[in-house]
Amino acid sequence: MKDNIEKKGEVFEVCPHCNARLTSWEQVLLKVDRALICKKCWYKIILPPENPLEPLVDEELKK
Repeated sequence: MKDNIEKKGEVFEVCPHCNARLTSWEQVLLKVDRALICKKCWYKIILPPENPLEPLVDEELKK
């Protein structure tokens, strides 16, 4: 499955589930919103956040 996923930077060019080509506009939406639903198979593509919360945040809340 990893072989048929084309990535351009951090944005997918195809759906990782059905390999349907994403339009340029869909790629922009995916990069900005970090989530997109494929029009062909209705698979929800979710990218991880760029700056995930670090465990230090939890420790700071305990203080």
